[in-house]
Amino acid sequence: GLEAALLKPVGGAGGQHACLVAERLGMRTIFIHPLSGVLSAYGMGLADIRCERQHMVNAILSDALLEEVDSELARLAQDNIGSLGEQGVTPEQISHASLALCRYKGTDTTLEIAISGSGEMRAAFEQIHHQRYGFIAPEKEVILEAITLESFGGRDDHGEKQFSEKSGDIPPVDSMRRIYSGGSWHEAPVYSIDALCYGHGISGPAIIAEATGTIVVEKGWTAKLNSYRHLILEHQGDAMDALRSSTAYDPVTLEIFNNLFMSIAEQMGLVLQNTSQSVNVKERLDFSCAIFGNDSSLVANAPHVPVHLGSMDSTVKVLIESGQPIRPGDVFVHNNPYNGGSHLPDITVISPVFNQAEDDILFYVASRAHHEDVGGLTPGSMSPKATTIHEEGVLLDCIKMVSDGVFQTDAIRAKFSEGPYPARNIEQNIADLMAQAAANATGANELRKLVASYGLDVVNAYMGYIQDNAEEAVRRVISTIDDASFDYEMDTGDRIKLSISVDKDTRSAVIDFSGTSDNVPNNFNAPAAITRAAVLYVFRCLVADDIPLNAGCMKPITLVVPEGSMLNPNHPAAVVAGNTETSQAVTNALFGALGALSASQGTMNNLTFGNEKYQYYETICSGSSAGPGFDGAAAVHTHMTNTRMTDPEILEHRYPVVLEQFAVNRNSGGRGKWHAGDGIIRRIRFLEDMECSIVSGHRVVAPFGLAGGEAGKVGKNTIERKDGRIEDIGGCAQSAVERGDIIVIETPTGGGYGEAEKE
Repeated sequence: GLEAALLKPVGGAGGQHACLVAERLGMRTIFIHPLSGVLSAYGMGLADIRCERQHMVNAILSDALLEEVDSELARLAQDNIGSLGEQGVTPEQISHASLALCRYKGTDTTLEIAISGSGEMRAAFEQIHHQRYGFIAPEKEVILEAITLESFGGRDDHGEKQFSEKSGDIPPVDSMRRIYSGGSWHEAPVYSIDALCYGHGISGPAIIAEATGTIVVEKGWTAKLNSYRHLILEHQGDAMDALRSSTAYDPVTLEIFNNLFMSIAEQMGLVLQNTSQSVNVKERLDFSCAIFGNDSSLVANAPHVPVHLGSMDSTVKVLIESGQPIRPGDVFVHNNPYNGGSHLPDITVISPVFNQAEDDILFYVASRAHHEDVGGLTPGSMSPKATTIHEEGVLLDCIKMVSDGVFQTDAIRAKFSEGPYPARNIEQNIADLMAQAAANATGANELRKLVASYGLDVVNAYMGYIQDNAEEAVRRVISTIDDASFDYEMDTGDRIKLSISVDKDTRSAVIDFSGTSDNVPNNFNAPAAITRAAVLYVFRCLVADDIPLNAGCMKPITLVVPEGSMLNPNHPAAVVAGNTETSQAVTNALFGALGALSASQGTMNNLTFGNEKYQYYETICSGSSAGPGFDGAAAVHTHMTNTRMTDPEILEHRYPVVLEQFAVNRNSGGRGKWHAGDGIIRRIRFLEDMECSIVSGHRVVAPFGLAGGEAGKVGKNTIERKDGRIEDIGGCAQSAVERGDIIVIETPTGGGYGEAEKE
């Protein structure tokens, strides 16, 4: 816990804020080096001269392989000795440290371990892997990817002088200064660090001046010099305990917890990105991470993908209500749209966070990632021809993925192989699921650290306060809006109808989607969790405060979504485009009803292509909406999607395609007093025969403008055949493409806002 840690401020201003930072972090002890103001430069001056070489091995770990490694390490050592010798370091001064970079076969993430026997190395690898990522996979081979040898020496051994006798004198005061500390003004003594001796003690509030910085000793703290003239600050009294144990609401502490919780989710996302294998996760960042209370309520998230975040709590709730035993070391996987999921490619991995005694679940953490293929009619699992959920891919319904810390590789592989349309790249699915489990383990570890530092009661209290704060923020927004309605037309002629009824007394609202089209025969049906996610996102956008999106945002809002409608479909209706396309339509309709924004492009332009070897999926950006007082931005992802476009170099390296054009379609955004952002043109040429699919909207109906603004432009999808023929394939199409064919996507654009001024 942090109570056992030392805060070590560096930099000229570090000592001025160290006490207050430590208090907020729940830390009791501060260590300040005599040269803390210039410690980095000082450390560089004393550091060893180092040389590091690496040798790629990329072979299965074995004793025979390690014999080859030993000879290679000897060669690397001679090379390093030569390099260091050129810098004046003699062989007698040089030490060596060797490490192996190992990973499970089929994954990309390496761990550093010491080089020894193959059995010892595997045991060490799995120990670190379990500690860091929460599971092991005993059936997988371990790959020794590379060895590194670092050689170092020649450092300047500038030992610190140690004093043996304490001074019994009273430390001399240079002057008095008026400072603000502990909520009031004080006359504080100023001490020169040069005049202080080993054994001198100073009680705050006080100031200590040194050549490279200034140290403020706050009220409730004492400062003493140790025998090396290091300054040790200790917190006195009960203030620290009060901070760490008080469950009373404090706005400053609320902001700290806001950022602590969001930071945990962000760390989860970094681990997921770094340990995943697919382009979809690693490059496009089509994933989300969040933390939940033990009742499944969304507490906080990183700013990932809104359509994921607003619906993940439904998935966690399904696990809790499933009744199956949940034990320490268990991790679950789920994607069933009719049981708390979104659409089949979005796979959610859920991990319980147990207390130290492992007899009670404190929280849940979850990560959701869009997998490039989960089976279905076409590579990429986004076929416009699917009419039932069974044609869209493999369904996972709260399957135990990790049991007692062991990844169930064979069982998960078997699930992805089931049904008439199994997944096409199961090993990549498993690699990304392992990355999601690793991300969850990071979140669980960080939450346990938080509990160790602040106590469970404080953490739970602020989880509640964060949701209460979000609820109050949304109620303030609702008090400023009036009753409204909107009728949104899709390209197929289907309609999303909504009405907003506001109760000013309770500052609450009812959003009623009655009148919306029934289940549609295509896959534009959106599960109820997706409809809720769109509403949650819109009202979070209307809140000006910097708060994490969480369950509190929905407490003042009642949803009425007719069962059997395209926003709450009946099983087994297909739903893959409901997650991407209909969610955007609901968002546009809500913003339109509120008069807040003109329409965005209202689609994610879902492009998939592939064969049995390759599967690729991307959503394609356009311009953002115009609104009262601002123009939209060109060529950005908007609203329910928040992903990147794959870098051209990565796209062309990983797939047999050439990105012929990716350009802003200038002046295509809807005109008005404020213009919508411009869309884009994207041309991809195929180098192999493949199946290509596009699922998109607003190829017939133009996105609306508001307050007199003009509508945006409709999009267009064409295939330029290698023989010169050009085929307009419409908004939703599936087509075989040959080497040399080009898919061309011209995105729709949002509408303008306000009547354009006459020239």
